[in-house]
Amino acid sequence: MKDNERQEIEKFGQLQENGIFTMTIIGEIEGHQLSAQNAKTTKYEHMIPTLAKVEQDESIKGILILINTIGGDVECGLAIAELIASLSKPTVSLVLGGSHSIGVPLAVAADHSFIVKSAMMIHPVRSSGTFIGVIQSYRNIEKIQDRITTFISDHSKMKKERVEELMLHIGQQVKDVGMILSGEKAVKEGLIDEMGGI
Repeated sequence: MKDNERQEIEKFGQLQENGIFTMTIIGEIEGHQLSAQNAKTTKYEHMIPTLAKVEQDESIKGILILINTIGGDVECGLAIAELIASLSKPTVSLVLGGSHSIGVPLAVAADHSFIVKSAMMIHPVRSSGTFIGVIQSYRNIEKIQDRITTFISDHSKMKKERVEELMLHIGQQVKDVGMILSGEKAVKEGLIDEMGGI
């Protein structure tokens, strides 16, 4: 690898070569609030203009998205996923290690998705910080979760009811709900298109 390519990947998490634009979604999806200084993040304010630029660049023939994320800001992750899904150029995602939380919509947003054998997690929307204990707060979370499950089912072979069933599964995680899907199980369930690597 050339030094300039290495610097490009280290600085922006992106590389363009032979008409293929490779981008990474790693660590936490950083959104409207800054993540901890020592956290690895994917910044949505960098991703959105980059994807818009990729769409306009005639030298780019396709996009490869490498994913290893713990999730993060739901609104921002969903915005990136919607943008990936709307690109006119061919897109391929490859889940490496994990695509937790909002990483699931990001993984299925591409035209074709691959996953390695390592695990992927699917769980309901979580909230941190102050939460007002009224019915309106619950309904808001429910609407956000509905947007996510609808996106996942619209961009994969998994039915919305099955997405919700897996999200609310009890017994696999300590003090939490959700399901850890291996790569093979994610393909078998119709969430990801096929097993594969780079």
